[in-house]
Amino acid sequence: MAKPRFYDLTISAVREDTASSVELSFDIPLTLKSVFAFVPGQYLTLRADIDGVDVRRSYSICSPVGSAVVSVGVKSITGGAFSGFALGLKPGDVLRVMSPQGRFTAPIGGRHNYLLLAAGSGVTPIKSIAQSVLQGEPESTITLCYANRNTDSVMFRQAFDDLKDTYLTRFLMTHVMDEEAQDVALFNGRMDAEKLNTMATRGLIVPLEYDAIYICGPQPMIEAASEALQVLGVAEDRIKFELFTPSSPLPIAGSAAAATAREGALVEVVLDGARRGFSMAAGEMLLDAATQSGLELPYSCANGMCATCRCKLAQGQGTMMQNFSLEPWEMEQGFVLACQFQPQSDHVMLDFDAV
Repeated sequence: MAKPRFYDLTISAVREDTASSVELSFDIPLTLKSVFAFVPGQYLTLRADIDGVDVRRSYSICSPVGSAVVSVGVKSITGGAFSGFALGLKPGDVLRVMSPQGRFTAPIGGRHNYLLLAAGSGVTPIKSIAQSVLQGEPESTITLCYANRNTDSVMFRQAFDDLKDTYLTRFLMTHVMDEEAQDVALFNGRMDAEKLNTMATRGLIVPLEYDAIYICGPQPMIEAASEALQVLGVAEDRIKFELFTPSSPLPIAGSAAAATAREGALVEVVLDGARRGFSMAAGEMLLDAATQSGLELPYSCANGMCATCRCKLAQGQGTMMQNFSLEPWEMEQGFVLACQFQPQSDHVMLDFDAV
């Protein structure tokens, strides 16, 4: 995976997908082909100056591996600064785009049987995974359960219909609608624990037979699905998920200590082999303090979800306010998220080059 950096990319196409979503496609120059090579499930961070404010947002790649262009799906959010801006973009516009990042991935190669669970715009990385696996693994199978309010809100509907027509025996798709009655009562309502249990009982999904289960959607849906699948006997390490609209922080051991942070701290940062120092006041997040000092650190969501700002606490002590992305083993080895980090000692050193 390339180090997270921004590059100027030209939009080659803008396709209206639903009344509230578009698919943006980018031309990738030959010199950047290796930089923007991606694994299905990864995302791009788009960056633009909107009304004088530097705004960054992460959008999952929806195109399959091997596509001539790299595309993302953008759904309009009420009051969303970037989504409203993105829906007004047109071919020929240039955006700053970060190289692909993310851990919600399905490397291509071999033979797999996957269950994919998605809700709303959480289907974007799921689409890339489904297409890439079906096209790149001739003996693999995909089962997709996709939850929406109604038919009009289904993203990539034509693309999924094409997949069903092309891979008749290897792609099974089920739509679950919350606000639109369907012929089969089972497919009405939300994608919750009861729904998954019933689908398993009726043999529509077979949880114990999947090599992995990928879930993407709002946090309550992910939590309910994960818990239900584990109750059904699925090993935790076979359940992969990605949050894109967290509703509450995950608990961090020691996070309460942030309330008693010291008066300030001297921070040293190692980035691309260079060392830079700056001071930060009590109560500040490291990422904010670095930006104010003129140092541009790699980051994307700034909410503890994506791990783009992952670095290692090489010296000193500190705590994170929340974490949606680092694994327990990473935290044990001293990795932290800069966007959520507050020092708990007079001096800290953070190494962004550590792997």
